[in-house]
Amino acid sequence: MMLRWLKTGLAALGALAVGSAGIARAPAAPKPALWKVADRDTTIYLFGTIHLLPQGTAWQSPTFAAAARQSGSLVVETIVDEKNPAALSATMMRLGLAPNLPSVEQRVAPAKRAALATAIARSRVPVAALNRMETWAVAFTLMGTQFADMALRQDAGVETSLKREFTAAGKPIDQLETNAEQLGFFDALPERAQRNLLEGAIEQPQAARKQFDAMLAAWTRGDVDAIARSFNADMADEPALRELLLKRRNANWARWIEARLAQPGEVMVAVGAGHLAGRDSVQALLGKRGLKVKRIQ
Repeated sequence: MMLRWLKTGLAALGALAVGSAGIARAPAAPKPALWKVADRDTTIYLFGTIHLLPQGTAWQSPTFAAAARQSGSLVVETIVDEKNPAALSATMMRLGLAPNLPSVEQRVAPAKRAALATAIARSRVPVAALNRMETWAVAFTLMGTQFADMALRQDAGVETSLKREFTAAGKPIDQLETNAEQLGFFDALPERAQRNLLEGAIEQPQAARKQFDAMLAAWTRGDVDAIARSFNADMADEPALRELLLKRRNANWARWIEARLAQPGEVMVAVGAGHLAGRDSVQALLGKRGLKVKRIQ
């Protein structure tokens, strides 16, 4: 299982090294989905993102650009301090290291072990170091190589681009989760779910690229139904993934949005596109709270 949308979520943490060449490009007139929820003196824009993109991908539309200009602040899932990457690495190691773990080879099916060995060799991370990591942390580490193969870059991703824009305009940037809180959701996954994640991290580059291209196309044309179908398919066999990484976090964010409506102003909230699609989306939860969410792109 590739866990396509989940893997883009991992990239938000910024702990992964990625490459520089280009792959699929957005269409000439991109229109990723954008919503707003508002009351008399507050407007909150909800924008679903892809956290890493090929260099040069065009994704901003006039409608989105206007919403960003009108927003007085930006809120993202978590803020990574690019000037101090050691802080995130330390958090990841604090949560991701454990004693007396089975070898990393024993944590994938026998048929996957050759692919695992290839991924490890390409990552240049010593096997002894990986053996000390919990399975989700191994997956994070090896996904860096996979993202590099796909030429995906954090500095071309939506959140990084938005943070540059808002910082240049002197507008504040806030987060919905700390780095430790976000990593903690992965740390809490049952071992079976972590192993599925690891097997996705060693998938063949050609298959991963094909799936990403389809995901990028759906996102840029604003096809929320396609996003929801992909997300549901990826999580169908892992209820723990849906509960911990989607439903629980979406519920937290919906409560934050509802509370934020008590303060005047305009805010841009940018989170992974999978969180704004399907029956457990943030918008669906806001609707259950009696709030009207309007799609504007």
